[in-house]
Amino acid sequence: MLYDPTEHRIRSFVTRAGRLSTAQARALEELGPQFLIEYAKAPLNYEAVFGRKAPVVLEIGFGMGGTTAHIAGVMPDKDFIGVEVHTPGVGSLLKLIGEQNLSNLKAIQHDAVEVLNHMIPDGSLHGVHIYFPDPWHKARHNKRRLIQAPFVQHLVQKLEQGGYIHLATDWEDYAVQMLEVLSAEEGLQNTAEGYAPQPAYRPLTKFENRGIKLGHGVWDLVFTKK
Repeated sequence: MLYDPTEHRIRSFVTRAGRLSTAQARALEELGPQFLIEYAKAPLNYEAVFGRKAPVVLEIGFGMGGTTAHIAGVMPDKDFIGVEVHTPGVGSLLKLIGEQNLSNLKAIQHDAVEVLNHMIPDGSLHGVHIYFPDPWHKARHNKRRLIQAPFVQHLVQKLEQGGYIHLATDWEDYAVQMLEVLSAEEGLQNTAEGYAPQPAYRPLTKFENRGIKLGHGVWDLVFTKK
């Protein structure tokens, strides 16, 4: 079953024309052929992509890739696929892959919904990470938020039994919505009573540290597939 496959669906992101640094451009040119997976309307063979059989975690919207690279580095027994639409972020992640010699991390530069629809086989993911998605904080824009019931149902479809979804946000209103949506999904169960403690593998970002010092909250949610 495809989730919202039409061209007219409301997108949860805005394509920004970011400035590409020299280092990012070099990483795209030199490392892209090895670590970028080309979007295609065909299911991925993870074993062929990574050259081994291992649990696969998908990260949606990895930004500049710092968290993604860190997690791949501390979890070498798992393989990671990051999906991001913005070119500077993809270049930044590729640069980190090269600097940290990460063989268990690859990227797809494309709309995550279309990647899920066409490239991720049902029941194949060990986990899904979505950290600090755009909160669309104005009430009239809330419908653009990524974490909605139909999308979560689609994620559950892609998870293996016992697989997990890990979300994080620094917008309390969005955290409340996330908790409501995931709690209402019959295929999921919460690993905590409400919000989860921050898992040790997810590092604090500079932005997050700054927010915490200013008294802002951060909410993690970790749910597993029943």
